[in-house]
Amino acid sequence: MSLDWIYWAISWILLFWHSAWDTIGVPATAVLGTNWSWILAIIFLVVTVRVILFPIFVKQIKSQRAMQALQPKVKELQEKHKGDRETLQKEMMELYRKEKANPLMGCLPMFLQIPVFLGLFHVLRRLSPANQGKTLYGWAAEQFESAASARLFTAPIAGKFGSTPEELAALGANGTTVKIMAGILVLLMMGTTYLTSRQMILKTGWAEDPQQRMIQRLMLYGIPASLLISGAIFPIGVIIYWVTNNLVTLAQQQWVLRKFPPPPTANAGKGAKPGTKAQPAKPGLFGRKAAETKPEVKPAPKVAAPKPGAKPVNPKKNRPAKRQG
Repeated sequence: MSLDWIYWAISWILLFWHSAWDTIGVPATAVLGTNWSWILAIIFLVVTVRVILFPIFVKQIKSQRAMQALQPKVKELQEKHKGDRETLQKEMMELYRKEKANPLMGCLPMFLQIPVFLGLFHVLRRLSPANQGKTLYGWAAEQFESAASARLFTAPIAGKFGSTPEELAALGANGTTVKIMAGILVLLMMGTTYLTSRQMILKTGWAEDPQQRMIQRLMLYGIPASLLISGAIFPIGVIIYWVTNNLVTLAQQQWVLRKFPPPPTANAGKGAKPGTKAQPAKPGLFGRKAAETKPEVKPAPKVAAPKPGAKPVNPKKNRPAKRQG
């Protein structure tokens, strides 16, 4: 299947936003070693894609809430049909259909963004003055040359951490500058990827199902760690896209999680360690948690004072005398 339509679409959005910033008056020449019109074009490529996918993102959150609310029923089915995998699958699919919950909806927005990422990767990788196909995918030769010379703090957006000396020479770039800039962006990419996963897990709680918990751990630790290696082959412009996309995701998740809060069963496990069941706190006086209410202190029993003139009692006299052996 040809992906040319994706390359055309990505190129059109990039060129549209670049022209828009030029029209507004963003300087085409480098300021602080940065061609801001191209950097903003990449950032607003993210905004355009996220606006298009926002309704699907909301459906994803609603589907996740429905899946969390169904966990008690899923456990009942697992106990009821233990050992009968075929019947269990049929019952679970019927339960999901009846409650309008889709297990695959949680991954749909991420999968829909993969073509955009691949398209941008292909478009930016082509940015080289030596490229003969400058007018491919709707680019004018002047636009192509402008993008090929675009920089972020003197590092070309087509450069990458693993660029060869030949590639750096074609871009007219300094290898040390490119490595420093790309390295900083890769660390930002890893950090923001970790934060997006952590935000969702802290809001919804760790899954009790071992397989789902394993997926959560993979999303939280595995994917950010893998970016340390794969980030070396990403052009700087692609990493800018990834970091911006993560920041938008953090903002979107925060807004949607406030508008569609997790069910009480998910909040009960919030902050609990994997594998431990969090016990919901019982409400105390005036709605406060029981742990926060002060325990009632009973007054010590009063001891009667001795009467005036009475002799003090010697407790030793009341002890029974020892028998003489």
